[in-house]
Amino acid sequence: MKSRVKECVDFIRSITDFTPKAALILGSGLGAYTRQIENVVCTIPYKDIPGFPVSTVSGHNGRMIMGYIEDVPVVCMDGRVHHYEGYTPQEVILPIRVMRALGAEFLLITNASGGINGDFVPGTIVLVRDHISMFVPNPLLGPNDPELGVRFPDMTDVYDPHLRSLILAAAESEGIPLETGVYCQLTGPSYETPAEIHVLKVIGADMVGMSTVMEAIAAKHAGMKICCLSLITNMAAGISANPLSHEEVKLAGRQAEPVFTRLLTAAVSTIKEY
Repeated sequence: MKSRVKECVDFIRSITDFTPKAALILGSGLGAYTRQIENVVCTIPYKDIPGFPVSTVSGHNGRMIMGYIEDVPVVCMDGRVHHYEGYTPQEVILPIRVMRALGAEFLLITNASGGINGDFVPGTIVLVRDHISMFVPNPLLGPNDPELGVRFPDMTDVYDPHLRSLILAAAESEGIPLETGVYCQLTGPSYETPAEIHVLKVIGADMVGMSTVMEAIAAKHAGMKICCLSLITNMAAGISANPLSHEEVKLAGRQAEPVFTRLLTAAVSTIKEY
């Protein structure tokens, strides 16, 4: 893994010596946020980076953009890769390790999720306070390289409490409603059954999706400070009578764009206060 990270970093460094402070991952339907990046230094398609996984899902543009948001230097993943696309857990987290090696200390994750908590209607934005990882492979399985992180990383506070408090305060200042909740990742690509959603609700999940947890584990392992904003795009199976579709997810992302843009920009800005 370390050699693949180095190969990717060496290629990017042949293009730019830009050092990001924060890394940003844009989830399904949220790619339009890239318009907020100012003074863009470079845009690199994933397919051009040697050994880098390439997004195959509609709504994920598959490019890395470097520039500034509120004067914070950022590296942005415009689209992510998923385990369900056929990538191994180690391939899914390769971008995290590359962005960390480029210098990123903070990771801001976004995703689209299905609401399990009955109070989280479509359009609700949720600041993730914890996650449930038991239904996906742990990306740290296998030999551990101590240069990447410790063998047994603590997961008590994956989503940095101080960063979360700053984002909650920023949301209040902006007048943006922001909930907090527990996110659960399943593998996908099929949506969950009503019975599965019932189980997730019993064990404490507020929302469910097909990303984020593997990335967060890898970032915590690497010593990054992490937050995650999840957009509820639909109610989970069995809660709503409507059939689930990826088109609904993308539509909800577009509809929430103005508010989500303000909140995400405010979240990035809080890094200057950390």
